Amino acid sequence: MSPAVSRGAGINCPIDLFDPTEREIKDITAAINRAARAQDKAPLASELRGVVAALLECKAYDENNVNCRLCQEFAELRDNTASLVEQAARLVR
Repeated sequence: MSPAVSRGAGINCPIDLFDPTEREIKDITAAINRAARAQDKAPLASELRGVVAALLECKAYDENNVNCRLCQEFAELRDNTASLVEQAARLVR
């Protein structure tokens, strides 16, 4: 198995924004998953949306760069997921 496959392909960010942001996203996502109640998850989801915004608002975004496109797509998915968590918390109040 090639090294890229065995350790994961990853996104090669041209400005090195993705990797540190991804680590923060994973930490917040883990905290959301550990939270037992929707009301406890909502503030974490809001925090996640703030972190994801850094990727969505990247000034170096290049639509011709596959890494940039993948980063944006992952960030959009995470933002949508966090939004759903916030909506769920509002429903159970």
